[in-house]
Amino acid sequence: MTQNNGFEKMNIQWFPGHMTKAQRMIEENLAMVDAVCEILDARIPYSSRNPDIDRLAGDKPRLVILNRVDLADPQMTARWRKYFESCGLAILETDAKSGKGVGSFAPAVRRLLKDKLAAYEAKGQVGRPLRVMILGIPNVGKSTFINRVAGRKAAIAGDKTGVTRGKQWINIDQGLDLLDTPGILWPKFDSQEVGEMLAITNAIKADVLDKETLGANFMLRLRELYPKAIEERYKFVPDPDMNGFELLEQAAKKRGFLVSRGEYDIERMANTLLGEYHDGKLGRLTLEAPPDA
Repeated sequence: MTQNNGFEKMNIQWFPGHMTKAQRMIEENLAMVDAVCEILDARIPYSSRNPDIDRLAGDKPRLVILNRVDLADPQMTARWRKYFESCGLAILETDAKSGKGVGSFAPAVRRLLKDKLAAYEAKGQVGRPLRVMILGIPNVGKSTFINRVAGRKAAIAGDKTGVTRGKQWINIDQGLDLLDTPGILWPKFDSQEVGEMLAITNAIKADVLDKETLGANFMLRLRELYPKAIEERYKFVPDPDMNGFELLEQAAKKRGFLVSRGEYDIERMANTLLGEYHDGKLGRLTLEAPPDA
C-alpha cells in the first residue's frame, strides 16, 4: 500500500515490554544524579530522542550530545545546535568513534553545574563528585562515548535493541561520576517515519523489517534531501516521477545486480544502499531538520 506522499507503508512492530523495566530504573535513580546527559544520533536528532525525556529528566540540568557528527551534514548539525540551545539545553558535538569532541565533555558538565559546584564549596564539600546520568537509544554510540570519556573500557558495549542490562556507575575523575543506563526505546513510535529512521540508522535492526520497502523509502528521502548523493554514488539522476522501487531498480541496473534476463535484484540493492549509508559512503547526510525549518 502506498501512502499519499509516495512513501510505501511499512508494518513496523515493536515489543518493548523489557523497556518498561529500564525506564522505571531510570526514574528511580534520577534523585541520585545532578544532571542528565542525552546522547543523540546527529543524523536523526528527532527520531533518536526519547519523547519522554522532558518528563523523565524533570528539572535536572541537561546536556545534549550530538554524536556521529562525522556522518552528519555540518550545516544541518549547526541548525540542530541552534535549535537545542533555543530550548535552553547545553550542546556538545562529538564523534565518539574517533574521539572528536569527547575531551570537552567534563568541562561542559562543570559549566552546566557551576552553581552546584559553588554550593558544594560553600558547604565545605570540596571534592564531592558530580553525578551525571547518561541516556541514549540502543546503538547510538553510548558505550563508545563513555569508554572514550573514561579513557578505558568501562561501559558494557554492544547494546542490542531488546536487551536490557543493569545500571553501572563509572568514575571519570575525582570530581565526576557517570551513571550508565540501558539503551531504551519507547513504547510506541510517533509515526512510521520515526521507525524508519531508527531502522535506517540501525538503532532497530532492519532485518526485522521489509528491506526492500525500507530501501525504497530511503531512496525517496535521498531524492528529496540529497539527490546528488544518488547521482554521485549510483551514477544516475533520480527521476522525479519514479517511485522508490523504481529508483532501487535503476541503481541495481547501474551496479549490474542482474537476477535473470531483464530482472534486477532490488533486495540486494536495498541491502547495499543501507550498508553503504552506514559506512558513510553516501557522504555526510542528515535525514531530519529541526522544527524551525
